[in-house]
Formats: sequence, C-alpha cells, structure tokens
Amino acid sequence: MEIPILHPRQAQERRERGEPLPFIDVRTPAEYEAIHATGAKLYPLESLNPKAVAAELGISVQAPAVLLCAGGARARQAAEKFHAEGIPHCFVVEGGTKAWEMAGLPVVRGRGAIAIERQVRLGTGTMILLGVLLGAWVDPLWFFLSGFVGAGLIFAGITDWCGLAKLLAKMPWNQSRPVAGQDIK
Repeated sequence: MEIPILHPRQAQERRERGEPLPFIDVRTPAEYEAIHATGAKLYPLESLNPKAVAAELGISVQAPAVLLCAGGARARQAAEKFHAEGIPHCFVVEGGTKAWEMAGLPVVRGRGAIAIERQVRLGTGTMILLGVLLGAWVDPLWFFLSGFVGAGLIFAGITDWCGLAKLLAKMPWNQSRPVAGQDIK
C-alpha cells in the first residue's frame, strides 16, 4: 500500500483554497498540548478508531484526511489503520509537526512536553549505560540489561513497533486534558 505524502506547505495551500481537509494529529495528548498545527484535532494513535473518526469528520474522496505526528512514522501507521478499515482517503504530512513548524506554518503552542521519540532515546540510553556501569562495577550479569535493550532497539528498527514507546505513551506525564477530537486554543 502506497500512502500519499503531502509537504506541509501543500497541505496548508489546499486548506487555504477551501478544500475540506480534516487535520488529524495522532500523537499523545501531552505532545499535542505542547504544539500542534492550527486546526488539527487530536486522535491519539493508541486509541484511534478509524471508522468512528471518518464518520465524525466526514472523511471521503472529496474530503480526505491529513494525518500528522511528530515526524511522520505514527501518521503512516494511522494511515495504514484507516486503509485497513476501508478508508484509503488519507494523506501523511511529510516530516510531521516538526516540518510544519519549520515551514513557518500556523501552530498552537501550549505547555512544553518531551516527544515520545526523545523519551525513548533517553530511556534506552540510560538503561544501556546503567547496564554497562553496573556490569563493570557490581555484577557482570547487569550486562544483560544492555543486551536486552539493544535487542529491543533492533526489533523496533526492523518492525517499526516499539514497546517502550507504547508504554511511555501511557505514562501520566504523557497524558493531559485533551480528549479525542478536542482542539486546544
């Protein structure tokens, strides 16, 4: 399945021409609250129900959805979920919200939050370093922690599925006031 990609400026130009393009942000509520494209509605990937969202927003050939996340990976996963439900009318914004902001397009800013991808890098880096240090100074069995985390990173790279990211997305600091479809102003 080939997912259609839109450059952020292309998506904004289509919206400015008056095309009915619902913008869907599939990041966590905390990421969404920190910054999101103006007019984007929050539907976190973890709880995304494509049929319900399509019915609510009127997604169709005439009104395709524009999907955003931080950098594009989760938006592609959301597009695959929509397609699997028989709703192939989705575009993914190339580079996600980061590219949207870099292009100087309108955003809504809230309180700061650390993106899930950064949290994963911080967590895995910490666990690998901790495993090496504890393995060298306490007990060599701690080296298995580094090996386990490394194997998890390899698995995530091959499958594009990261258990740590899914776990972190459920943590309290990544939850916030927004609910599905809510746009914070």
